[in-house]
Amino acid sequence: MDLKLDHHTRDGIEVVDVEGEIDVYTAPRLRELLIELVNNGHYQLVVNMEKVEFLDSTGLGVLVGGLKRVRAHDGSLDLVCTQERILKIFRITGLTKVFGIHDTVDEAITARKSEK
Repeated sequence: MDLKLDHHTRDGIEVVDVEGEIDVYTAPRLRELLIELVNNGHYQLVVNMEKVEFLDSTGLGVLVGGLKRVRAHDGSLDLVCTQERILKIFRITGLTKVFGIHDTVDEAITARKSEK
């Protein structure tokens, strides 16, 4: 399974759609995209992981690295994820306390806008 990445701006927040597997082979592509978005001044990010089928520690590292990058600019990186097998990884690692995890992109954007 390959990794498909796409992104678009919605209500001033950059939404990154991820589909496929985020692993040691594909994670660098996601890392490059997150770095590119931050370098272009996008500090409010939502990563839509609804179509992610697999996530390993390398993928987690990329997401944490992205979070550190946006936080350096007082930004945020929220996740959209409802799949139990992926959510379990965030629970086991304690990252549910670090990331805002939402059921839909709309919910993530609304939550972020209400914090401003």
